[in-house]
Amino acid sequence: MRALQVQDHSEKPVFLDRSIPTLAANQILIRTAACALNFADLLMIRGTYQETPALPFTLGMEVAGEVAGLGAEVTGFEIGDRVAGFAGSGGLAEYCPLEATRCLKLTDGMSFDTAASALISYGTSHLALTHRAKLTSADTLLVLGAGGGVGLTAVEIGAALGARVIAVARGPEKLQVCKDRGATITIDSAEEDVVAKVKSLGGVNVVYDPVGGDPFVAALKCCRPEARYLVIGFASGDVPQIKANHLLVKNVDVLGFYWGGYMGFAPQVLLHSLRDVFAMISKGQLNPHIGGSYDFDQALEALADLKARKSIGKLVVRGPV
Repeated sequence: MRALQVQDHSEKPVFLDRSIPTLAANQILIRTAACALNFADLLMIRGTYQETPALPFTLGMEVAGEVAGLGAEVTGFEIGDRVAGFAGSGGLAEYCPLEATRCLKLTDGMSFDTAASALISYGTSHLALTHRAKLTSADTLLVLGAGGGVGLTAVEIGAALGARVIAVARGPEKLQVCKDRGATITIDSAEEDVVAKVKSLGGVNVVYDPVGGDPFVAALKCCRPEARYLVIGFASGDVPQIKANHLLVKNVDVLGFYWGGYMGFAPQVLLHSLRDVFAMISKGQLNPHIGGSYDFDQALEALADLKARKSIGKLVVRGPV
């Protein structure tokens, strides 16, 4: 099978021919139809992601396709089932082995592109907003980096849960997409004073922050008393330092959130959330935005576009066959 592998953290990934993996007893083999890209893929290439596999490894965290093989102990799946799952790595290949407990069956009406693009981004936002921040329809939600793949899902899920959503992004095109996904108010961070604008609106109860850096400092100033601040990631490359006295004065909760961690210590919480996400998509309450689809041979181009932040929403690489 063909696979896109990282062999050296100082070099670009390369396409290689590899043997189809032998399955463990608890795994299924997915014939890849779609693999969605993530910012974490770029970190893995450099070796800076918190869960970078040992070299060499195949890229690709989110995969969807058909079941092509079953481990000896797997139940509940059959050859030919349409599934999606969180691989962590290995999705940018013709076949991907995956623990059955990481997979969900798909309805016939859901495309592989949609399913692959929904796992981490929608799963992250749904679990963070519902399980950690306990967002309600009475809350005002501030989403930083709202035009990105994860931020846009927070806008959409926040709106679906009935909250007033303030979306912060750069440029009119991204702001329009945020409006289309349910943002009540949009702020162009390249043109407007985010703190002044949000404070004029009365502040916020929940902050969703996949950016870090200076935007973190600004958003913390926008918090109402007893606000919940979700730390999702650091796309800016800058991990901010928190002044504890600021939290004390406003009684603000800062909530760390790492979606993949739940697979280790509370997998059923994560899978329950994903089932809710897929149900909301099937009902039309959520509509994953795919910013670009690429053939397998174009995977390096797709990664370059992701790095250049050219995308609005998710980028998806189709399987090689």
